[in-house]
Amino acid sequence: MSESVSTAFIAGYSLKAHNTFGFDVCAQFACRIEREDQLMAAVRDPRAAGLPRLVLGGGSNVVLTGDFAGLVLLVGLQGRRVVREDADAWYVEAAGGEPWHEFVAWTLSQGLPGLENLALIPGTVGAAPIQNIGAYGLEMCERFASLRAVELATGDLVELDAEACQFGYRDSFFKREGRDRFVITAVTFRLPKVWQPRAGYADLARELAAGGYVGSADPAGQQPTAQAIFDAVVAVRRAKLPDPLQLGNAGSFFKNPVVDAGLFETLKLREPDVVSYLQQDGRVKLAAGWLIDRCGWKGRAMGAAAVHERQALVLVNRGGASGAEVLALAQAVQRDVLTRFGVELEAEPVCL
Repeated sequence: MSESVSTAFIAGYSLKAHNTFGFDVCAQFACRIEREDQLMAAVRDPRAAGLPRLVLGGGSNVVLTGDFAGLVLLVGLQGRRVVREDADAWYVEAAGGEPWHEFVAWTLSQGLPGLENLALIPGTVGAAPIQNIGAYGLEMCERFASLRAVELATGDLVELDAEACQFGYRDSFFKREGRDRFVITAVTFRLPKVWQPRAGYADLARELAAGGYVGSADPAGQQPTAQAIFDAVVAVRRAKLPDPLQLGNAGSFFKNPVVDAGLFETLKLREPDVVSYLQQDGRVKLAAGWLIDRCGWKGRAMGAAAVHERQALVLVNRGGASGAEVLALAQAVQRDVLTRFGVELEAEPVCL
């Protein structure tokens, strides 16, 4: 490793600007990462030996309950490009620190549709595979080709394909066996040349029908364009979800639970209007926001931590809340949903 590679460690670094809840906590040490060789040098640096490590990109999927006694790696890797194409698809690479929404918008500006349903999801490209982000009928894994990552224990650069990433619903290898072991530095996506719109999700379909998007660039006027879907997704999300720059939050705080058919039938007898989505394996996905709302939590607060008044899936920091207070609110919501419906809600953000 070249001695010219900068691995400056900053002591007592404030993380308030690096988590979308806006929690005012500090890192014992922080290191800004703008190139892969910087990251490889940082994790091999003797000063990092024995220190717990935390990787932060956009900080949109983390609840920091206190100061972090260790080294925080602030991933700022930038860059995006079309790397190759074949008869069926274009392959587009983005660096791990690229803002996800800006990357999606860029692919459309290049005439490369396929990610439009995932518009306006907060966070960075490097965080997307960890969570296997999904929205409005599309999961990231359906467009995934491969990724590069640095292994924290060795500083070595590795490449992983979809099979190695073990994607599941809001899940991946990086949330289980690979947790805290890697920093994703770049992701390559496979965008199909024969594109088909996915516009059947109820909220999206309503917005497309009501907003004048359908056929905006389609001479036959029979289906929405990729740009129309992108614009409609942005409109739906902005109508439902608070801007983290205005009101601290981490987007959807809970996963939509998936239950077996027997439990669903029992639940439906008691709650005929339960919002549900049948899965291919016969299980049923429930709308976590509906469960929370039915328990009376929408708009309620515990101190400065609250459930958002427009979307019960979102927990917010109204100003001055700590991570511990948000976590306590989340646990209270989980207890009420379990008591009433017999359904366990799982938090999406990592709580530290």
